[in-house]
Amino acid sequence: MKHLTTIQIARFIISFSWLYHGLMPKLIHIAPLELKMTASFGFNAEISTLITRAAGIGEIIFAVLFFIFYRSILINILNIAALVGLMLFVAVLQPALLIEAFNPVTTNLAMIAFSLVLIKEQKALNKNTRPSNNA
Repeated sequence: MKHLTTIQIARFIISFSWLYHGLMPKLIHIAPLELKMTASFGFNAEISTLITRAAGIGEIIFAVLFFIFYRSILINILNIAALVGLMLFVAVLQPALLIEAFNPVTTNLAMIAFSLVLIKEQKALNKNTRPSNNA
């Protein structure tokens, strides 16, 4: 069996995290906390459920896109921006979650770090594959 490279590990972890967080707490079993955060905007239960499910679908789509286009610096920047945005969302709407066990800070920072690894590796690969101007 072939050993996984650092790049592939980062690819799988980021893709799996988005897939899992879209599927489990938003589609298969809507976590009460997800509804609570959506309801923080003043939506009723029905609209909160629809928004939560739509977010889950969006996360699953992003997981698939990330899995396919993980070499793209742009998708890694989008990943980082989304994770920072989600942390800010939690910090504003439910700040107590930032000190809970398995909080978004630890999860999101790890995923951001994996994207930084992918960006660094891709930049190194791009640098090494450029044709030289020594003709």
